[in-house]
Amino acid sequence: RLGSNTRQAGEILINGRKRALAYGTSAYVTQDDALITTLTVSEAVYYSAQLQLPDTMTKLQKKERAEMTIKEMGLQDAMNTRIGGWGAKGLSGGQKRRVSICIEMLTRPKLLFLDEPTSGLDSAASYYVMSRIAKLDQRDHGVGSRTIIASIHQPSSEVFQLFHNLCLLSSGQTVYFGPASAANEASSFPHNFFALNGFPCPTLQNPSDHFLKTINKDFQEDIEKGLAGVVPTQEAIDILTKSYKSSDSYLQVRSQVAEICKAQDSGALEKKSTHADFLTQCIVLTSRSFVNMYRDLGYYWFRLGVYVLLGIGLATVFSNLGTDDNSIQARGSLLMFVASFLTFMTIGGFPS
Repeated sequence: RLGSNTRQAGEILINGRKRALAYGTSAYVTQDDALITTLTVSEAVYYSAQLQLPDTMTKLQKKERAEMTIKEMGLQDAMNTRIGGWGAKGLSGGQKRRVSICIEMLTRPKLLFLDEPTSGLDSAASYYVMSRIAKLDQRDHGVGSRTIIASIHQPSSEVFQLFHNLCLLSSGQTVYFGPASAANEASSFPHNFFALNGFPCPTLQNPSDHFLKTINKDFQEDIEKGLAGVVPTQEAIDILTKSYKSSDSYLQVRSQVAEICKAQDSGALEKKSTHADFLTQCIVLTSRSFVNMYRDLGYYWFRLGVYVLLGIGLATVFSNLGTDDNSIQARGSLLMFVASFLTFMTIGGFPS
């Protein structure tokens, strides 16, 4: 991760061209789940389907798309389970992550970006989530129909084997990019990239942990380099970076990029339909908001109880005010208190 004061400049090219992706072509799953805790899995995905999918699709088609996506992520047994959150029992961490992926997969994007999809999950849940994600590549039109890019830290050996390609970055530099197996397997090209450069993976150690430890300079520890002793982390990064740029794998990647840039546009990034119109969005969001308020004890029912008790208390304190001039100040105080209280209660309901 680069420093907060670091500035970068450059261009993002898609198939060699500077262009904006059409709606529905790409999707991004954030590191933290942003889900409404009072909704069930089916409700959360279906509400999102009504908002993301075009009006040319009927409600039945949108519901079928939502149910199909839920089954793809293995959540069919939890369709009627509330997501849950603070103070409310619901889904596990791995299930919540899969719900977030379901919501982004509704438009069937060609590019899927995931920001640390296994963060906060145990090894078993991480493997199940990543195995489901790996199967998404084989949906619709077979292997390779969808490009899935995930940033991940400390994957288990089982999770690491699910990746087809590996990109190692250090301070913005590409240390390695190519087949994931080729970085460590001696039988694969480039014949154990790290071992050839003097940084072999120790026996019985997770290869991904070894890779990250070798190129991580946050702690500036010396790295063992074969029989030559130890070298500073920055020197190890420089060795690996120079070796990669002079490798056949790097030249092959550059050649593939050049071929893609010269080729004409294919149908991979065709323009897709738009999302629901403004009226549909208003109706769906209003319906979802009322469902959320009705089920949220602290948001609706607790406030209603507070208002009732407040009304009883004010009626008791300000009873029998009379109609003379001396009661004007008391009535003004009552009105100001009620107005201030309602204002603060409304502000307290705003999302943080």
